[in-house]
Amino acid sequence: MSNREELRAPKRVVIKIGSSSLTGVDAAGLKSEAVDSLVDVVANLKKSGSEVVIVSSGAIAAGLTPLGLTSRPKDLATQQAAAAVGQGLLVHRYTESLARYSIVGSQVLLTIDDVVRRSHYQNVQRTLTKLLQLGVVPIINENDSVGTQEIRFGDNDRIAALVSHLISADLLILLTDVDALYDAPPSQTGAKPIFEVEEITSLGNAEIGGSVSKVGSGGMVTKIEAARIATGAGIPLLLTSLEKVSDAMKGERVGTLFKAVRERQPSRLLWLAHAATPHGKLYVDEGAAKALRERGVSLLPAGTTKVSGDFSAGDTVEIVAPDGSIIARGLVGFDANEIPAMLGRSTKELARDLGPEFERELVHRDDLVLL
Repeated sequence: MSNREELRAPKRVVIKIGSSSLTGVDAAGLKSEAVDSLVDVVANLKKSGSEVVIVSSGAIAAGLTPLGLTSRPKDLATQQAAAAVGQGLLVHRYTESLARYSIVGSQVLLTIDDVVRRSHYQNVQRTLTKLLQLGVVPIINENDSVGTQEIRFGDNDRIAALVSHLISADLLILLTDVDALYDAPPSQTGAKPIFEVEEITSLGNAEIGGSVSKVGSGGMVTKIEAARIATGAGIPLLLTSLEKVSDAMKGERVGTLFKAVRERQPSRLLWLAHAATPHGKLYVDEGAAKALRERGVSLLPAGTTKVSGDFSAGDTVEIVAPDGSIIARGLVGFDANEIPAMLGRSTKELARDLGPEFERELVHRDDLVLL
């Protein structure tokens, strides 16, 4: 049995809590006792020396009752209206609860642009770092009241995973209404909790228990994806319920611990892999695909067979193997209209025919991440 060293005295923790944990599965309004329970956990972590960030769902759910709604609306406009009403209620309740411990909270609303655009990404990073240095507990939520369908994250699990790497967290905690990951729906006879996951791929074809509540937008699938992002970036993830998180942090064998699978990646590579919006594709031959996968080289024009999309130098592109699978993302060094004349040719040949500025990589290995 593991001693779960990852849960002992983490310096920086991101805690994400879902809508159903804050409002109940029937969306009966914001539960003050749930907020207080979460804040108790935060206060204990801060008392032990940890810095804490909360990623909180619940703005839309908190706005349902005041608007006379009984479940999460399906249309975007009503979701935005509910969020606009609920966001103030949610943060006010957090502020009141944190004040019991003389802790200052702050509201931070994010949209997908804030992690897709590099300048925004760095600004969010600076802001959160300064808030933590000042002893503040940032309370992050997706900006549901203004986000459009095309640019929304879609769930706070992914936000939490991206933020955890953004601020170099030591632990990500996902709190949900299910106390652990199960090998089948928890209500099913014989369903067993999975206490530890060494690698996401080890889950195989197991039927993952959990469902989407009528007040939330996530489910167990989004939590697995959040675990993939966090653990791949060197950050362990604990999945459990609000009721059991304190026991888990004491080292008891409750909840599911997803182990970090490799050393932390630079923030820029995490952004490239999980947050950047690709603007086009570069198709490569088998030799180039193998070299990228096995040797970590740059992508050269000689191994590139086709280009699609409309992009400029510095944009994100996907790199596609001959079988159609996307094997990497990278920042391209040329405009889309420059590349067709370069396909399949050596850099020496390109320098001779097109000029010395063409004697370089399409995507440099420092600006490339394998998927």
